[in-house]
Amino acid sequence: MAFPDIVPGLKKAMPELRGRLLASQSLAESAWFRVGGPAQALFMPDDDNDLSYFMKHLPADVPVMVLGAASNVIIRDGGIPGVVVRLGKSFGDIAIEPGHRVRSGTGVLDVRLARAARDAGIAGLEFYSGIPGGIGGALRMNAGAYGGETKDVLIEARGVDRAGNIRTFSNADMGYRYRHSSAPDDVIFTQALFQGRAGDPDTITAAMTDIAEKRKASQPPNKTCGSTFKNPPGGKAWQLIDAAGCRGLTVGAAQVSELHCNFLINVGDATATDIETLGETVRRRVKDTSGVDLEWEIKRIGSAA
Repeated sequence: MAFPDIVPGLKKAMPELRGRLLASQSLAESAWFRVGGPAQALFMPDDDNDLSYFMKHLPADVPVMVLGAASNVIIRDGGIPGVVVRLGKSFGDIAIEPGHRVRSGTGVLDVRLARAARDAGIAGLEFYSGIPGGIGGALRMNAGAYGGETKDVLIEARGVDRAGNIRTFSNADMGYRYRHSSAPDDVIFTQALFQGRAGDPDTITAAMTDIAEKRKASQPPNKTCGSTFKNPPGGKAWQLIDAAGCRGLTVGAAQVSELHCNFLINVGDATATDIETLGETVRRRVKDTSGVDLEWEIKRIGSAA
């Protein structure tokens, strides 16, 4: 999809902008599924204040979407209208603080946070080594794996809202439940503070190695994201998918993984439409066989082609 170029007008209205603002930027190569159309405009702010300035001066009718590691999204083939905000190296710092605390920018990958905590002798964050993606997404969806969840370790998060206000949210403010946060949708998280506990680096390393081995044994190496569907109450999504006969099911070059059938994979040149159609087919078959409505865990964003 070809979007109108809104970047010149935005730059004119924001003469003090310091970050990079680019028109019609491809997103597929940075998405884990390797699919999707372009961003109408892509903004990479320098810091919180730059992001705040941008948001304060952005016209209210221009939609905004934040995109982190793109490890848990299907970017639809038509691309994303408005502005996509990506937090890059400027939001990639990690600092160790007293009391076994770790402060991290939301541009940091989950596994890097786990490694930094390990190197500082801080236990309790090693579960992040098994989660694909970045800290921004972890905050938004209460990411968790291997016995830990974000809600268990977060002290507070900082972000910028649609009006450009820099705000701080306590753990309670985040309203966490399974794979969900009730924090305002318009907030772009920029930083988080985590609480760990004293630990032995060798012991933590052993735990992270065990997580890595379990991931390798149970999760496909292809172009994919994390788990496609949330586990329903009292059940396992993969078991319902398997029972519905969907293991190995394909639409175009999108396939339900034969290794772990709650993963969809791009086995070639799949489109976003292929992947989303496959997911909806799985949902329909599971509903027909079990009566359960599976809920997407992967976010689907953007416009159809």
